[in-house]
Amino acid sequence: MDIDNIKYVYLIGIGGIGMSGLARYFNHLGYAVFGYDKTETVLTRQLQDEGISIVYDDTESVIPEQFLHHLSETLVIYTPAIPKASKIVAKLREAGHTLYKRSEVLGLLSAKKFTIAVAGTHGKTTTSTMVAHILTDSGFSCSAFLGGIATNYNTNALFSDSDVMVVEADEFDRSFLTLHPDIAIVTSMDADHLDIYGSHDQLKESFRLFIGQVRETGVRIVHEGVDLPVDWMYGLNSSSHVHASNIRIIGSDFYFDYYQGGEKIDNILLGIAGRHNVENAVAAIAAAKAYGVPNDLIRKSLANFKGIKRRFQYIVKNEQHVYIDDYAHHPKELEACFDAVDSIYSDRKMTVIFQPHLFSRTRDFIDDFSSVLSSNKIDRLILLPIYPAREEPIVGVDSEWLLNKVQLSEKFLMEPQEVLKYIEQERPELIVTVGAGDIDRLVKPIEEILLHV
Repeated sequence: MDIDNIKYVYLIGIGGIGMSGLARYFNHLGYAVFGYDKTETVLTRQLQDEGISIVYDDTESVIPEQFLHHLSETLVIYTPAIPKASKIVAKLREAGHTLYKRSEVLGLLSAKKFTIAVAGTHGKTTTSTMVAHILTDSGFSCSAFLGGIATNYNTNALFSDSDVMVVEADEFDRSFLTLHPDIAIVTSMDADHLDIYGSHDQLKESFRLFIGQVRETGVRIVHEGVDLPVDWMYGLNSSSHVHASNIRIIGSDFYFDYYQGGEKIDNILLGIAGRHNVENAVAAIAAAKAYGVPNDLIRKSLANFKGIKRRFQYIVKNEQHVYIDDYAHHPKELEACFDAVDSIYSDRKMTVIFQPHLFSRTRDFIDDFSSVLSSNKIDRLILLPIYPAREEPIVGVDSEWLLNKVQLSEKFLMEPQEVLKYIEQERPELIVTVGAGDIDRLVKPIEEILLHV
């Protein structure tokens, strides 16, 4: 595929966070962009407002004629989440198109760029967004494809004429193996996506292949404890080449000092909360310094970093109520989120509303989920039914099974509408919603309930 000759781009599954970034990129370049998705969402409506045409019917007749006849000038991108029986997919294949995964397209786009790629089973969205923000805010600029909506820019895609590209490198379906970065960050390598990989060892092997694709003159920045080839190890331990120390909380703000070899950047204010985000910031600083961003600009950029939507995002924050929404859906992510909340609000009773994501993930990590949800940091737990995403139900795997394993006195299984009624009646002082499914549909209604006096 000669990406320079493209005039038309069709995206099947355009409403996904990764696919929508590509849609915005090609639309920004002035290409004719068209897409299909199963359901209309806030994100698809935003894309339509930006001039991108989207349909929601999986029928052959919705494909514009120009996408069927200009094969050499048309790029068709799809997400593996689209059913194999899709009529749109079948028609485009029949017309002679080769269909490309999002990751393959990112590989094509980044091939001629100085690429900073951030991988990891968790932490990659926040870290890649921090890197992109530091470069953009400091005036170095970059293009970026992110796995979340950066609050500073209200988008998941940044555009620049510079030769620098920041990419969130997704391990799902081994997608990140299309990349050959100049700077690679690996934030974590915990077991996940076992429905794809089959075993943790197979997942680790993919990460080893990814880190092996760093260009010869490149830099490998790897979290301490992750068994991969590394140039700079980072974390919170002083034995790591790059690390944070003197972490302190003033009000709800996190401050820390950064060390790299014999160099120190002191009193860094981080615009988002959590020790896990301090670690993410350390990796982002290391990448920015490897590219050449001065220390004073890095400090300034991190202070005004506003985070990512659904990553420890404050929805309500006043004397009566604090409501935080987070995308956490893996046991390690949940633990980091609850620790961060407790470090700031240990004097408040925490109500957690969690929607498990995937039947297979719930089954594979049932004991880890039950352990972290039984934490004494949590005072009240509400579980929603499992969000299936791409999966069919698994017999015996449901939220009731998980709830029965949780060791809390106050624990409930509810449907979304029951949750809203409960919050309206109880008006908890500290609420945390967590999950990667459609739990985000509750965010606005919960906010309205808490702000209504």
